[in-house]
Amino acid sequence: MSGTTGPGSEPVIDPATEAQEAGSQQLVQRPGGAKPLDIIDVRKGMFGVEGSGDTSGFGGLERTIALPGPSERPYGGYFDEVADILAEVLGEAGVNYDDAVEKVVIFRDEMTLYVAREHLPIVSRSLRDDQDLRFELCLGVSGVHYPADSGRELHAVYPLFSVTHNRTIRLEVAVPDADPHIPSVVDIYPANNWHERETWDFFGIVFDGHPSLSRIEMPDDWPGHPQRKDYPLGGIPVEYKGATVPAPDERRAYN
Repeated sequence: MSGTTGPGSEPVIDPATEAQEAGSQQLVQRPGGAKPLDIIDVRKGMFGVEGSGDTSGFGGLERTIALPGPSERPYGGYFDEVADILAEVLGEAGVNYDDAVEKVVIFRDEMTLYVAREHLPIVSRSLRDDQDLRFELCLGVSGVHYPADSGRELHAVYPLFSVTHNRTIRLEVAVPDADPHIPSVVDIYPANNWHERETWDFFGIVFDGHPSLSRIEMPDDWPGHPQRKDYPLGGIPVEYKGATVPAPDERRAYN
């Protein structure tokens, strides 16, 4: 049990610390009006060492892996206006805003809309076409792999920019590793063609409806998706000015 000591020598437990000790995925409400944290993992030690083989002194290290939790209104700036207009446009299309947008996160003065994958096309098209939104430019899509985020291991992140209104927001879609399918937005943002191919290549996210979803960086017969965190380190030696550096899995290791 860890924490500070309050009146009467009773320990005062920080909710984030309690989540670390529980080691479970949960939304932690923090005191003092601070924004909640979405705890997805608690990592222990360093360098992947387990047991008694750690001589580095980092064996007792514990790190909480947390994402910002959902934000409450008012969001501030133009973010409330974007959310209100999007809700109105989706309602006119017969889509409930709360069904399409799982949560809104305002973090470091940036807005992220977590979108349910089945509603990604209608949300993207609404953000692009409505005259009061006009997010005409999508700057691609990036993959993220959170192995401990159970049922939401793979995330696709779409930065959007409105040239008309000089505004920036972000869309994020999370899918399970067992069903890594997300609708393609190439028909809405054509420049995402190569970006979706790259995200498929490196992370294994399948973009349904893409006109030609194939590898773009790795050879066609390459096994696996090399930017996932469960991908092995390698096995290909590197030549440098006549010298050969052993492959990562053949170098000295601590475990």
